[in-house]
Amino acid sequence: MKIGILCVSDRCSRGACEDRSGALIREIVASVSTQTDYLLVPDEKDEIQTALIKLADQAHCDVVFTTGGTGFAPRDVTPEATLAVIDRAAPGISEAIRAKSLLITPHAMLSRAVSGIRSKTLIVNLPGSPKAVRESLEIVLPILPHAVETLSGITINCGGSYGK
Repeated sequence: MKIGILCVSDRCSRGACEDRSGALIREIVASVSTQTDYLLVPDEKDEIQTALIKLADQAHCDVVFTTGGTGFAPRDVTPEATLAVIDRAAPGISEAIRAKSLLITPHAMLSRAVSGIRSKTLIVNLPGSPKAVRESLEIVLPILPHAVETLSGITINCGGSYGK
């Protein structure tokens, strides 16, 4: 499984701080990923969209995780950029992340993160903090193999696998 990681952060893109969340995603997904691609962009909708398209269409990532830009701050535009590039929404993923996060903090209801599908790539917005990234990936990782398999055109029907 090829995974793309997109860090969305003004400060990290300027070199003012290190992207700890993107590094953590890479570490955690190593158990399910054969390859990871990484991009870092500022909180600019056009740049986020371009990076998502590059990871999905050119790098052919099976899954793209974004980190950052999902809150209420005026420059938090990751969900809008994601919605602009996906073909279909996958709201259950973000809903599950929020549901688990609400058990930990009421601030989880401030997340505007979305998830969706662009062609055969699943895109999932994650929070910006390393702690929240770890908690979110605990929810998402178990469904990734099935999600990627389904998006690739392999379907499970009556107990059997049918090819593309």
